[in-house]
Amino acid sequence: MVREGMKSTQLEFSIQRPKEEDRNFQKGGRSFYFFDFDDNIACLTTPLILFHKKTNQELLLSSHEWALAHSTIGKPGAYEDYEVRYCDKAGTFKFFRDHEIHELEKLGRKNQVFESDVAHILGLPDLEWKGPSWDCFYHSVFNQRPISIITARGHSPDTIKRGVQLFVDHGWLNQEPNYLTIFPVSNTSIRLDLGDQNLNLSTAELKQRAIRNSVLRAFATYGYNDHHRFGMSDDDPKNLSLIVEEMTNLKREFPKICFFVIETFNNRFVKHEILESKQKSEYLKTFEEQLPLLK
Repeated sequence: MVREGMKSTQLEFSIQRPKEEDRNFQKGGRSFYFFDFDDNIACLTTPLILFHKKTNQELLLSSHEWALAHSTIGKPGAYEDYEVRYCDKAGTFKFFRDHEIHELEKLGRKNQVFESDVAHILGLPDLEWKGPSWDCFYHSVFNQRPISIITARGHSPDTIKRGVQLFVDHGWLNQEPNYLTIFPVSNTSIRLDLGDQNLNLSTAELKQRAIRNSVLRAFATYGYNDHHRFGMSDDDPKNLSLIVEEMTNLKREFPKICFFVIETFNNRFVKHEILESKQKSEYLKTFEEQLPLLK
């Protein structure tokens, strides 16, 4: 349970804070924000598991450690003798997937892992779990900006919603997000919906497709407008390069619309604005510097 002081402070802040219109509201434009979840919105304790190639010994990594290490697994270095295993029930990502009821009972859990892990961090001091994009996420939810959650996790969208609802229930969000899309891109059904019929696309490639799908969904839901704005925040360096690539492709197709990417790796906050012929990057130190992005 969240401490009462923490909860009331957040709610009090919400009451005093004025709602803000989208930056281009008077021109019919909307601001859309896409968020990775882990180590971006919030830092969960969900472990990933590497397996020793010979002994099968398990090595647990945090999602932050994974972002640093996953490109080196099996290669000369600290993780040379380890491998990733892709079995949803017993492999590297088993805690990043939904489980059947009997499987949850074996794990000693009543709810899906994502829900339990969110509930766990909400019993900790907020400085331990708030990710670098938490303030941006809060601002977007508070002002009901259309948002998308695009995560490497493989839970169902409903599980992601139930986990996020816990932030509302504990007073850290004032209301449920105005969801545009939810893409847990390792979920098999989501992968198929994104055209990954052979289930062989990488997380970064799937996130590319999810971004494009979300932009097109925004046009279908809110109508096309030259003054729309789209931003995506993510912390994984490998994902970021392909996210920038996809945003660049979208900018070529819709040159009048603003696209930008926020890099939050290692708690940095770097804005990459996508221009027609280049990319403009800017390091933003404080939330006050970041806030204009969210209007």
